[in-house]
Amino acid sequence: MKNILVITGPTATGKTALGAALAKAAGGEVISADSMQVYRHMDIGTAKPTESEKLGVPHHMLDIIAPGEDYSAARYVAEAAECVDDILQRGKLPVLVGGTGLYIDSLISGHKFSERGNNVLRREIEEKYDEHGGESMLEKLRESDPESAVKIHANDKKRIVRALEVFETTGRTISEHDQATKLLPPRYDAVKYALTFSDRNVLYARINARIDGMIENGLETEVRSLLDTGVPSVSTAMQAIGYKEMMGAIRGECSMENAIARIKQESRRYAKRQLTWLRRDAGVNWITWEIEPDIETAVKFIMTERQYETN
Repeated sequence: MKNILVITGPTATGKTALGAALAKAAGGEVISADSMQVYRHMDIGTAKPTESEKLGVPHHMLDIIAPGEDYSAARYVAEAAECVDDILQRGKLPVLVGGTGLYIDSLISGHKFSERGNNVLRREIEEKYDEHGGESMLEKLRESDPESAVKIHANDKKRIVRALEVFETTGRTISEHDQATKLLPPRYDAVKYALTFSDRNVLYARINARIDGMIENGLETEVRSLLDTGVPSVSTAMQAIGYKEMMGAIRGECSMENAIARIKQESRRYAKRQLTWLRRDAGVNWITWEIEPDIETAVKFIMTERQYETN
């Protein structure tokens, strides 16, 4: 039996509603697994659940940091694990709800991220990459970690910098770290349900409608407020889908119509990437909607299957 229930899937598939309904039915609590809902004052563009949508169920990992702060998967795992352990200790069911696959998989595995250097070291390596170029830095990586170097393209600055940083910080290659990690058992035993639609066009239409709703509910005002309060335009939060495009329109870099069209396009592309990520996981149980999510039937189905346990 599993001790964590996961509700995931691409954007606009009903995760929030199903997660809250299941937690309410099972006497559990929701832990958000959304990389953008951790930010305060970013409600509309992240489709953060309202109080009514929470159904009176406690929700964790929402509104925990300022929008100008950086946030990482490693930090999420550390903080979300505290929530999971507390919920389990109280004999309740943790219901992990969200579409950020890296956060979900990392939390369940419990495997520590490779140690990272400080910001100064990272910037130094990035500056060397910019100065000497990708081929030169990839050659440097080949000297210490040929196994990783074979898998990384010279233009992949982020992965090259990370691999070099890990080696300079720990004396171990990132390949060695990853290999050791694969041998460790997962921290939590989880049953995963992923939501999707039988017709991809239905999903895309729902995404478009959701964006229209965000515009009507004041996404422009939300983005303007963030900028007015000094949130850096280059911050991670402001690079999120919806915020980056709207920021461009506010600055006059494109028309509002073009910004909205781009938000829809990027959201559809993101949904496609989410589906690709999930389909690599053979352990996922799929729930496929036709036209609209049938939350009541899905709750009954999952409760009847009872692949999870509580204390």
